[in-house]
Amino acid sequence: MTRSVIAGIGSYVPPRVVTNDDLAKLMTTSDEWIRTRSGIEERRFADEGVYCSDLALQATRNALTDAGLEPEDLDFIIFATLSPDHHFPGTGCFLQAKLGVPGIGCLDIRNQCTGFLYGLALGDALIRAGTYRRVLVVGSEVHSSALNFTDEGRDVSVLFGDAAGAVVLAASPEEHRGVLYSELHADGRFAKVLCMDVWDISRKPFMSHESLATGEIWPHMDGKTVFKHAVTRMAELITNALAHCRLQPEAIKYFIAHQANLRINQLVADRLGLPQEKFLNNIQKFGNTTAASIPLLLDQSYRQGKFQQGDLLLMVAFGSGFTWASTVMRW
Repeated sequence: MTRSVIAGIGSYVPPRVVTNDDLAKLMTTSDEWIRTRSGIEERRFADEGVYCSDLALQATRNALTDAGLEPEDLDFIIFATLSPDHHFPGTGCFLQAKLGVPGIGCLDIRNQCTGFLYGLALGDALIRAGTYRRVLVVGSEVHSSALNFTDEGRDVSVLFGDAAGAVVLAASPEEHRGVLYSELHADGRFAKVLCMDVWDISRKPFMSHESLATGEIWPHMDGKTVFKHAVTRMAELITNALAHCRLQPEAIKYFIAHQANLRINQLVADRLGLPQEKFLNNIQKFGNTTAASIPLLLDQSYRQGKFQQGDLLLMVAFGSGFTWASTVMRW
């Protein structure tokens, strides 16, 4: 049986660090207020003129180097983002051009915080089917260019940062390694709970002076509803994945949860009776990087020597849509 394994992994964060105190100069907030509610201490922001595909390019180069491959060795690109370079075409095409590999297929995924895991499941399926042998899966975000840094946008803007992460999935005959299980869900009844209304193209024109005046160009969120559903769904994902794979919790080396809010991940661990130290987190230093969140944490943890070949990892994410997803992988 052909399985897909991570042949290479890489990430990239912009060099500019933005602390909670920096944000407090722009809006009514404080380091204590942000830390207490989210666990975030700082995040990274890209400089003006730096695109989502630029961050993805650096992460991809690092992943290719890790795999000992060249861009020409890739067969397909799956690009997950909610902050694309342009509304269209897809950002995967811009990345493809920057990599210098015209002709290979590109697919953008707009599943926000679950985008990377959706992409991982799709890449795994393409490899298992024999369609491709090497698939690049990228999660990249430049949130900072579309956040409202005033008191009106405070509850959302303090949470997000910019980053990119990438993996090269490759076909392997090793039956007991790689992606073992994926689970994907969505519930569109909650689509408006976390969204950006300005892209409602049913209106003509879809962007107007009124859109600017009413603040429709900025993302908005019902934080309490998102928090409650995130905890419930992520706990369900872990329980389902363990049952399907016939695993006991102690068999999992680490749980790699989407970094939306440190309090969410802590509550999920408590609800399931799992040790907090088994949940890896980097939100304190990078904030919520949406589609880049899981590959960024995965890469940084790997570089720190936290897991070795053969370790079982369980990744879970919840995000706008609502969407939620999990992946069980043996490293």
